Amino acid sequence: MLLESYTKRIFRAECNPSFESLHCIAHLDQNVSEALPYLNASLGGFTYIKDPPSVTFRVHGKLITVYGDRIAVNALKDEEEADKILNWLQGEINEAWEKRDQIQPSYESSPQPQMIQILKLLPRQKGCRACGQASCLVFANLVAEGAKQPEDCLPMPEEAREKLREYLSGFRFTTI
Repeated sequence: MLLESYTKRIFRAECNPSFESLHCIAHLDQNVSEALPYLNASLGGFTYIKDPPSVTFRVHGKLITVYGDRIAVNALKDEEEADKILNWLQGEINEAWEKRDQIQPSYESSPQPQMIQILKLLPRQKGCRACGQASCLVFANLVAEGAKQPEDCLPMPEEAREKLREYLSGFRFTTI
């Protein structure tokens, strides 16, 4: 087991303490830098940086970045959600490290869906908000992040929905 323990700190953004979402920084008691290329390969990181090594995942509207000595998570509802993500990630890091002889390490960022391509397939009805978002642009961004699905756009014709599903099938989305 590579990552045995960490200490977490939950806080609100200092720049705007009125934000409802929380942030978390988990300081790792073991350095996991060597595991990051394997974790990137197994989960398909959104962004991989070689020096200093880090991998970022976009999951359900959250950014989760793993550095050698810490994990940063934004847009959390509560401490329970932070614990769920950190426990999941600890398991993923350890599993990637244990199976490193079976995983081809990846030092590259994964291709990501383009918001403009998603937007082109949306009906873009003015003032619709059937998906619960302020605009189709916001919805398209959430789809690109994996936080929304084609089915969440209620007025979308089935043919366009199928094209969007086909487009998205070419990308890996990290799920917890």
